[in-house]
Amino acid sequence: MAHTYRRDEVAALVDHTLLKPEATEADVVALAEEAASLGVYAVCVSPSMTSIAKRSGSPTQVVCAVVGFPSGKHLSVIKAQEARLAVEDGAGEIDMVIDVGAALHGDFDALRADVAAVRTAVGVPTTLKVIVESAALLLLGDEQTLLTTCRAAADAGADFVKTSTGFHPAGGASVRAVELMATVGPQVKASGGIRTAADAIAMLNAGASRLGLSGTRAVLEGLAGSDRRH
Repeated sequence: MAHTYRRDEVAALVDHTLLKPEATEADVVALAEEAASLGVYAVCVSPSMTSIAKRSGSPTQVVCAVVGFPSGKHLSVIKAQEARLAVEDGAGEIDMVIDVGAALHGDFDALRADVAAVRTAVGVPTTLKVIVESAALLLLGDEQTLLTTCRAAADAGADFVKTSTGFHPAGGASVRAVELMATVGPQVKASGGIRTAADAIAMLNAGASRLGLSGTRAVLEGLAGSDRRH
């Protein structure tokens, strides 16, 4: 049965995100401070901004850094090193992008090796989320391609599978993609194109347990503060 959620419940599931190429240090400081005021779970930033996000905002704020972003076409050794350096700079979570072309080609051994390289580099205590570009996999492949990709990521040590970078022309998160991904096993982070409270609730009810939002304040302002109702 679908749920409705309080503002604070949704905030506690949000990665407050700033990944624009033009983002400055001041922008990241403002992001972290806003994240603290909104009570969100984490901030999600580019790897070069990890240390800035870590020392800004709340001292308990989780910092998530993206790796191989946004194309996923980086060599696995580069993704692994980028992830390791981000963790050294204070990231507690890593969101890595797969090689979508490998998934569409059916090269799941390469995909598993790619994810495993990052998993090994950051260690088990670090949360690893694997971005699969679900809209592209569904558009250019099919539902089975998406499912098999998520299973491969899980086999290689992913804690979450994540829908989207938000940069792919195929689009961002969809309810159908989240529903499919939630059947695989790892937790699901829905991101890309979630702009309203209704969008956020739809993703949570479809099976997401984390949300990637850049317009977090607008989403949270659309939610009531009353207790969740079943």
